[in-house]
Amino acid sequence: MLRILDARTGEPVPAAPARRGLTRIEARAFGLDPTALRVLLTADLLVRALELGGTPVWTILTAPHRHAELRAAATSLSIRPFEDGRDLASGLGEAQAIHVTSETADVPGGGPVVGVAPVEWTGRPAGDRGAGSSSDGAGWSGGDTEAGLPDQARPSAGNPALSVLLADPAALRLALLSVPRGEPVRLSPVTLEEAGQRLARWRRAVAGWARRPSRPVPDEVRARLRSAWEDDLDLPAVLDVLRAVERAPDLPDGARFETYVYADRLLALDLARDLGRLV
Repeated sequence: MLRILDARTGEPVPAAPARRGLTRIEARAFGLDPTALRVLLTADLLVRALELGGTPVWTILTAPHRHAELRAAATSLSIRPFEDGRDLASGLGEAQAIHVTSETADVPGGGPVVGVAPVEWTGRPAGDRGAGSSSDGAGWSGGDTEAGLPDQARPSAGNPALSVLLADPAALRLALLSVPRGEPVRLSPVTLEEAGQRLARWRRAVAGWARRPSRPVPDEVRARLRSAWEDDLDLPAVLDVLRAVERAPDLPDGARFETYVYADRLLALDLARDLGRLV
């Protein structure tokens, strides 16, 4: 059973009712910035983990500003679409609501609160090499990094770092998954490049393993994966299991393949993207 740390009480609580009643996930974002994207990503991971456990879920996005842009950015990050929250709950008989928000936000109403630590971008503006330049991205023009984004998701001049972060959404997703949710994240061009390289290596490996006869996910590995994500969505521990599976000397390649595909139902990193390509 998935248990989450309730930021209201500081105690772990079940993320779903005992009888598998409908659970509502509410993502509360207060701007179009990297921390808001981490909030939306955490809500998405909750949805995926609950669905893997057989719990019906619906999600809404509460955002006083830039609602459409947040939805578009979420789509870029492979985050499940949010429902229209207007009176949707009436008649559905939801059993629990879980609120996902930044740690400093005041959340009205009942239900557990999942706190998300802030994200800081530490990169320099593109093309800025002056000694007196700022490292906070102020005045940064994203340039060609916005080319693949929907028009409504293109960041304004007030937050240009977002265009760089969303240039490789899968790498950004992996970089955020690699840090415990309650710890602040410091993103930089180096961390994004490292995440992109690891993702590319895993995708090549999965494509290579797929050429071998399939084997089931070992029971011990499956148990370790579920134990990790059911313990307050410990995604770094899930990634540790994948690294161990990649290095395990006696594990058949077919079992490695099935393990990565199984874990990707939660991670949503498109690990099987390169199947059929030359590796």
